[in-house]
Amino acid sequence: MIRKIKKILVANRGEIAVRIIRTCKELGIETVAVFSETDRTALHVRMADEAVALGGIKSAESYLSSEKLLAAAKRTNADAIHPGYGFLSENATFAEKVQNAGLVFIGPDPESIRLMGDKTTARKLLSGSRVPLAPGTTDSVSDVNEAKKIAAGIGFPVLVKASAGGGGKGMRIVHDPADFEQAMTASQNEAQNAFGDSRVYIEKYLEGPRHIEFQILADSHGEVVHLFERECSIQRRHQKVVEEAPSSVLTPALREEMGLAATEVARSCKYKGAGTVEFLLDRHNRFYFLEMNTRLQVEHPVTELITGLDLVREQIRIAEGEPLGFSQSDLKPYGHAIECRVYAEDPMNQFLPDTGKVHLHRIPSGPGIRVDSGIVDGMEVSVHFDPMISKLITWDVNRERAIARMRRALEEYSVSGVQTTLPFCQFVMNHPAFISGKFDTHFISDFFRPDLLMLSDSALISSLATGALNAVHWYERESDALKVQSRSTPEFSSAGVWKIRRK
Repeated sequence: MIRKIKKILVANRGEIAVRIIRTCKELGIETVAVFSETDRTALHVRMADEAVALGGIKSAESYLSSEKLLAAAKRTNADAIHPGYGFLSENATFAEKVQNAGLVFIGPDPESIRLMGDKTTARKLLSGSRVPLAPGTTDSVSDVNEAKKIAAGIGFPVLVKASAGGGGKGMRIVHDPADFEQAMTASQNEAQNAFGDSRVYIEKYLEGPRHIEFQILADSHGEVVHLFERECSIQRRHQKVVEEAPSSVLTPALREEMGLAATEVARSCKYKGAGTVEFLLDRHNRFYFLEMNTRLQVEHPVTELITGLDLVREQIRIAEGEPLGFSQSDLKPYGHAIECRVYAEDPMNQFLPDTGKVHLHRIPSGPGIRVDSGIVDGMEVSVHFDPMISKLITWDVNRERAIARMRRALEEYSVSGVQTTLPFCQFVMNHPAFISGKFDTHFISDFFRPDLLMLSDSALISSLATGALNAVHWYERESDALKVQSRSTPEFSSAGVWKIRRK
């Protein structure tokens, strides 16, 4: 049955909320933004048709409160909720609450989220399939002595991994059996703090792997397709920093084999919507299932640029009950796309997050350049949320030209007020290992040192001059701040909803 969606509440913030709102505008769908106290003047609040204050400062008081989100949806007569990524996007209980409230959850069914959200359950589900799994347990382990015996049987090095969640949290690499107990305890504690679930399992650690993931789409009529792969091997703290599509290492035959495995994973859990199946590829081109993310990924723009598809649009169509408008044979990748995540982090200091006010955010432009951002001048980067400022994406007809375009875009990109990963991204784009495509998930530990980002004298002079000019622009902009805000002035109604008055 087709159920047309007329109004969507976006249960998220920052660049992904802005990204969703833009597609909704193109589809003629009204949008409702939600915001914490720190996001009262954020870009996604200004762009939406309506906005509801959730209160609080921390995420637990706002974006993680299913009760407040559902109340906001009811108050604004929204008929669907898009969770974006992070927060409650992979929370099966939240998806159930949305459906029980008579609303459309723009994402997979709760049961699919449960099956794939728990790593041990997912491994058990796939253990009898043709999808290859890295050696390891299909059940969680809690007794450290038993776990140590299992690890010895698998063979060191091993990974101790959280059964719930993802993003590198609750994960420890153990090379020496003497370090196992401490690593397991640390992994359990981190998993408990991050996900409220201390369960862990053991998996063989692959030396020098590449992180390759496949984007899939599945409708409610039984059609499942993949939209090819993304290379996500450049990471810090097991979290991605640079992604590209397609991967420089996959042959057509390997791409087809991994794509078939990805669609089989989706079919195994009766998946519906947009999702990502992640694999590790070893030095012998053997691949192993890692996990499935039951949501839109941060790096989805590179897939959009090589396929010409709008993944948010496809998510909404699937949620409405529409069939996919294409089959696997209709899909052909074209060109090459690269994404650099611009974080408020200091690469000179172990990529630790930086906080403060973004005084100036000057983005690049030109052919083949896309910037997804939720930041405007004067916004605060706080300790309460992810420090990502934006995603810079470039596209061109081949990898060499896409890299050249990214170099030019990074040179044009300017942020003042906080330290960012922009210099590190420039380092990557100019490194011989990246240019040649001969790298793995150890890129940072193998090649990067903070002193390699030290500016030359000429670059330092240029940077200081730019900084001085930026300061002048900032003081000029401060005096016009009220004018900028008045272009989309929130007007608070008696119902507790901000109606956005357009001028």
